[in-house]
Amino acid sequence: MKILLIMDPGIPVPPMLYGGHERLVYLFAEEYHRLGHEVTLLAGPDSYCNGTTITFGTNDLERSNATKNKEIVSVWKYLHHNKKSFDLVHNFGRLIYLLPILNGNLKKLMTYGRPVSRKGIKLFTTLPNRNLLFTACSNYCVSTGNVAGSWNTVYNAIDFSRYEVNDVLNFNMPLMFLGRLDKIKGVHTAIEVAKATGNNLILAGNVSHTSDNLAYFKTLIEPQIDGEQIRYVGPLNDLQKNNYLRQSKALLFPIEWDEPFGLVMIEAMACGTPVIAFKRGSVPEVVQEGVNGFVVQDKAGMVKKTSELAKIDRLRCRQNAESRFDVKVIASEYLSLVNG
Repeated sequence: MKILLIMDPGIPVPPMLYGGHERLVYLFAEEYHRLGHEVTLLAGPDSYCNGTTITFGTNDLERSNATKNKEIVSVWKYLHHNKKSFDLVHNFGRLIYLLPILNGNLKKLMTYGRPVSRKGIKLFTTLPNRNLLFTACSNYCVSTGNVAGSWNTVYNAIDFSRYEVNDVLNFNMPLMFLGRLDKIKGVHTAIEVAKATGNNLILAGNVSHTSDNLAYFKTLIEPQIDGEQIRYVGPLNDLQKNNYLRQSKALLFPIEWDEPFGLVMIEAMACGTPVIAFKRGSVPEVVQEGVNGFVVQDKAGMVKKTSELAKIDRLRCRQNAESRFDVKVIASEYLSLVNG
């Protein structure tokens, strides 16, 4: 099968550090290629994969709307001239990219990893369309956009072969927080839990440059980083992420918003590290109670569960997550959808 994958510019595919969706697109491009399909990737500058890569647009997350509109036109032109060259278009970018092929015989997968614009779905599904399937990364995420069209839940994935499991729990292991150091990610709660339980805490991830989140980091988080109990190690590449996660007793995920998935949860599980997470968004779908972590309502629940981590079999934690979220499993689910 000839497959075209599309991703918005802004961050290259694959990303060097931050860029969960870009990493997903790369994984699927590589897995489709490994399965023998002819893969073309349409993405921002500096992108690459083991198939053919066509780049467009600008790698700048703060680029103007005018620039984004030019990118839409670039995709439209490419699809207009090459639509007969593919059997499947798997779009992880903007829905509007699909407009030139919306009513064509070409199979189309539109995949969402963020809350969905219902207005956009309603508009597009009123237009003549064929062979268009919508997917989102969790039942929760599907619920944000399932107002029209054909929808399926297909979870996010990682390549488990790139993560090393540590099946031994040591009392002196630190807790870990990994993600953007924003208020909605609950960094302050992770620190409070570490202090309440006497655990060390590793903070990892990028500091947002938006004024509100930068002020949050500077006033509430940075003053508590002492280099001993609370350590900040900055953004991590895949190798560093693996090393820190496998040496942690648990990943804390005290989110203050309904996160559609949270790749970091399965990255932790791949290392055998259980997740203690607030019951928001997709968390109850990803974390299986007592198998690969605990789902809690609040900080008090998180504090309590840090003393129950010995109940988790770290090897089983890894095996359970791999059977559900490995890229081979998820890529097969996508292909099954279009192959009937």
